Amino acid sequence: MWTKLALNPANPAEILPGLRPGSRVLILRLRSLGDVVMLTPALAALHSARPDLRITVAVEPAFAAVLEGNPALSEILLVGSFLQTVVEIRQRRFPVVFNQHGGPRSAYMTALSGAPVRVCWKHCRLGVVYNVRVPGAEHFFGRRKVHTVEHRLTQFYWAGLERGPIPPARVYPQADAVASVAAKLQRSGLRPEQPYAVMHPGAAYFTKRWAADKFAEIARWLREERGIVPVIRLGPGERDTAVAMKKQFAPHSIVFEPDALDLREVIALMARARLFVGNDSGPAHLASAAGRPAVVIFGSTDSATWRPWQTAHRVVQNDFPCNPCRGDRCYAFDEPRCILSVTLEQVRGACEALLDTAPATVAALLSVESLKPQKDS
Repeated sequence: MWTKLALNPANPAEILPGLRPGSRVLILRLRSLGDVVMLTPALAALHSARPDLRITVAVEPAFAAVLEGNPALSEILLVGSFLQTVVEIRQRRFPVVFNQHGGPRSAYMTALSGAPVRVCWKHCRLGVVYNVRVPGAEHFFGRRKVHTVEHRLTQFYWAGLERGPIPPARVYPQADAVASVAAKLQRSGLRPEQPYAVMHPGAAYFTKRWAADKFAEIARWLREERGIVPVIRLGPGERDTAVAMKKQFAPHSIVFEPDALDLREVIALMARARLFVGNDSGPAHLASAAGRPAVVIFGSTDSATWRPWQTAHRVVQNDFPCNPCRGDRCYAFDEPRCILSVTLEQVRGACEALLDTAPATVAALLSVESLKPQKDS
């Protein structure tokens, strides 16, 4: 029998305050890596306001490690087959479902959840599924362009979460993964006392990938000039070129090929790093959520929306009138000038700015303006 609640979708501001103590809440965020990381500040804010609620996040198994150990969660629901997942959702009798994914598959899950209150943004597809439709960010922040973290929170604000300081993104390295990574680093020649920097040269689109030879030059500089061992983490996109990439970074670096670390180990690797240097990608968000100083190189994507959140960082990006774009191809030029225009000097300068910041003052860099030189004419 469904729990009877005095929840009225026509009065959304009373949804969260109206939930009985100990109520279950379902949040759908099926994928991907960066999006799941960017959900964690909203989870922390909701848990802080209502620590009694039993929060479940439904996520695909490939990304579940991002949420492992998160104190805001009562449960991580691993998304399997559609039918199996719907059955598991219905068994839990959620009074409220927040669809943070917004696609058709998650919409059907929401529709079949049996939840009396079903929340998504106004722009979500299959809008007939939802009886609470959240307005755009401008309603909450007075501007249309907001950070992804801020956008995630609008569903909860509309449902009655009180506005306040937004927490940082956070991941929680697990002890077994930390031990496993430490052993792998030691076998690769890293001494326990040696500082290292994680570098990630991959990204989904070529318009977001800074040249590998430039990453290799930064790796050489880090080791020879700063005494920091570069640890290169190659992602699935580098699988076909792993051998060539390994040669390019040798002998200055430790290189982990695509299958060498699982996601739990990647989180543990980030947690001990002195610095992260990489393209705008999921691992960059992991580094930020692990509290690591991060230099993030942007090409076609919008750094105002996807920059690191609440951690010491430097964004390196050059202004072009066509930015941002979808990134699957270059829409304005015969080559992606946005990413190709980023120089070694810019990235090295960003690294120096973070490395030279005394530990006591790192917190002052929580929201650093992008390093943007004058527009290319």
